[in-house]
Amino acid sequence: MPTYSIGQAAELLGVSSETVRRWADGGQLRMERDGGGNRVIDGVGLAAFAKERATGLHPVPGEVLTSVRNSFAGIVTKVTMDEVIAQVEIQSGPHRLVSVVSREAVEELGIEVGVTATARVKSTNVHVDRPGGRD
Repeated sequence: MPTYSIGQAAELLGVSSETVRRWADGGQLRMERDGGGNRVIDGVGLAAFAKERATGLHPVPGEVLTSVRNSFAGIVTKVTMDEVIAQVEIQSGPHRLVSVVSREAVEELGIEVGVTATARVKSTNVHVDRPGGRD
C-alpha cells in the first residue's frame, strides 16, 4: 500500500503542510511513523479523507436536476470569444476547467469573468495518468 508524506498529502489535498499536521494532531487524519520515524499517511486513508472532505465543498445549486455526477462549482476567470465559439475557464477550488461552447450560450447565460458557474463533466472517455512506476 502506498504511503504519503505530509507534503505530498498537502499537495494532493490543495492545502498547506501545516493544515495536514493540524488535521492529524486533531485526530481527523490518521498518520503513522515509517521505519525512519517520519510521519506518513497510508494511501487508502488519505483517499477516504479526501473524498469525505470534498463532499459538499463545491455544491451544485439544489434547484438543478442532472444526471451528471461530476460537477465543479466555481468562478469564471477568463472568457475568450470569436464570432461563433467561446472558451470559458472556471476555477473550482484547486481545479481549473476549460470548456469550449458557443458564443450564443455564453451570451444567453451571462457568463463573464467574476460570475459563479458550474462546470459539469460527463464523458465516456476519461483518461487517467499516473506517475511512473508502481508503489
